[in-house]
Amino acid sequence: MALLLAAAASAGAADLKVLSGTGARAAVIGLTTSFDRTTGNKTSVEFAVNPETRAKIEAGQPFDVAVLNPPQLDALIKQGRVVAETRTVLGRAGIGVGIRAGAPKPDISTVEAFKRVLLSSKAVAYPGEGASGKYFESVVERLGIAAQMKSRMKPMPAEYNVEVVATGEADLVVVVASRIPGVPGVQLVGGIPQELQTWIGFTAGAGSAAKEPQAARAMLRFFTSPDAAQVLKATGIEPFAE
Repeated sequence: MALLLAAAASAGAADLKVLSGTGARAAVIGLTTSFDRTTGNKTSVEFAVNPETRAKIEAGQPFDVAVLNPPQLDALIKQGRVVAETRTVLGRAGIGVGIRAGAPKPDISTVEAFKRVLLSSKAVAYPGEGASGKYFESVVERLGIAAQMKSRMKPMPAEYNVEVVATGEADLVVVVASRIPGVPGVQLVGGIPQELQTWIGFTAGAGSAAKEPQAARAMLRFFTSPDAAQVLKATGIEPFAE
């Protein structure tokens, strides 16, 4: 770890720009904050849903590091916008359920229990765009309750799909589990039943036109360090698994 930090510090103080999907928001904030603290760099992060982040990059928005779901990052690698050899696996997270902090945790341990919780809710928030939101819509279809849930489904913008639970606009949120930690007033109940579960991956890479290429690569090395693993675990991500 000492050698890793020395390598990061050798990149010198730099202003880094990170473009990231919203699913790993808490993790990316924690990772970049820790990296800046150990290197003296200054990182700014801009979040959006994965397709929007990819579109920004394709439109020419400058960045040093991108954090995206694997299909989105790999598409940018094929386009030559992200350096292939810098592709870094951060980890993966399943779909989770969040409720208002302090509220009794519902039983979502089985498919039938999860189904009952959905049907007993007045409003269920989820990302209107992005991988986890589309997947949740397919789960509702699989459960055979799409018609019953139609008036309860509350598709929300990426920046506000968890927060609505804290304000009482929704009873619960279904989203990639890593999006829930760190949101004030919201607690993670747990993952949806394994029979319905899927995994959302998180990868990162350096921009081919990065203004700070050395610092960007140092950041990516830091993302796979033991210290980074602790941050990832704390934010609901299984480290270094794709």
